[in-house]
Amino acid sequence: MKADDERRPGNRPARTPRVSTRAFTVGALAFALTVACGLSLFASSHPDGLESVAAAAGFLDSARDSSAAGGLLSGYGVAFIDDPSLSVAIAGAIGCLVTFALASLGQLAARRRRRKG
Repeated sequence: MKADDERRPGNRPARTPRVSTRAFTVGALAFALTVACGLSLFASSHPDGLESVAAAAGFLDSARDSSAAGGLLSGYGVAFIDDPSLSVAIAGAIGCLVTFALASLGQLAARRRRRKG
């Protein structure tokens, strides 16, 4: 060990700055929204994996719509928005916000349980 590396009572090593949980969460949410809304503009218009396999196997015509097919977020978009790019971007944003809300609720429940126990 070099002499300047030694720790003396008056010389504390520099601390690395820490990011608060709130700042990290806001940054992560902003990043996720940017990716979901921005990259959705470049999404493929080709069928997804299940549809392409069903078409290749010859049973795509026997598929039936689910009970949620007429829902607000069916078909990777928002039902009442006519612009396809904007519709997909808003659906991505809604998906991110719902996911972050559920994760926040789970974290809050875990924190409360930890405090009680």
